[in-house]
Amino acid sequence: MADRPLPRQLASRAYVEYLVRPERDRDELRSQLAPQRAYAAYALGQLQPHLFARSEWWVARGAQGQALLLHSRGGLGAALFALGTNDALESALRLHPGPKYTFLTCQTHQLEVVLRHYRLAEHHPMLRMTVDAASFKPKSGEVRRLSGRDVRQINRLYRIDGTPAFYSSANINEAMYYGAFDGERMVAVAGTHVVSAPDEIAVIGNVFTDPSYRGRGLGTLVTSAVTEQLLRTCRDVVLSVDPRNEPAVRVYRRLGFSDAGHLIEGPATRREPPLYGWVRRRLAAVRGRRYGAELVRLPA
Repeated sequence: MADRPLPRQLASRAYVEYLVRPERDRDELRSQLAPQRAYAAYALGQLQPHLFARSEWWVARGAQGQALLLHSRGGLGAALFALGTNDALESALRLHPGPKYTFLTCQTHQLEVVLRHYRLAEHHPMLRMTVDAASFKPKSGEVRRLSGRDVRQINRLYRIDGTPAFYSSANINEAMYYGAFDGERMVAVAGTHVVSAPDEIAVIGNVFTDPSYRGRGLGTLVTSAVTEQLLRTCRDVVLSVDPRNEPAVRVYRRLGFSDAGHLIEGPATRREPPLYGWVRRRLAAVRGRRYGAELVRLPA
């Protein structure tokens, strides 16, 4: 008589173990992020003391690789950044999935893992582009630096395409934004997600032009103005763009930006309720207490 297969959980005891620990050594984190500087620009920015205090960093290490997981909180909401191998990332996310709603940045090879833990409105790869002082080709025009006094016009402009926008005056004053105007009306804007003088890197974002004013080069002007100011203190400036948005990609290339790879980026909603993570953390803490860490076992 043929042998009956054992239930899945008894068929094999083979597994791979990962130790998950918090990491608060900024020099150690910087050394892990530096080799992928363009991709890790946002995370490098979070090493600044005032932002580091609002962030959680988790490192998962095992025989088959390691991963770095960052959860940060800022004026524009929560964000998640992931770096490393898939199984190691799976170990970290099982225990520390973060808040229910977040803005996710992960590597393209991590998408399968991420989708087990989050729902993504879209998950096609974004293009990461980078520029430095040597490659930058500025475009001059009539724009001005924005301040918190402009926040109502900024929010009004972003809402044109139906996207919710709730920027505060502090958000604008703490970042760098430039706008283009038709009389008193703001018709194009570009800003920053993070600027890190210590690591000499910045991330441009929130580039938007009123649809009725597109094709006039206004997006180029505001992006150029922001980039020019950033390159006075930063070695590298990066941004993300949908590669299907060919006009935007052409604009950035005309300014001297070059391709630096692809990534997954966008709003994410956690799939599982918080209780799941709490139970897993308790079990992992018991398993890993002799190591002073949380221990996760994954099927080999």
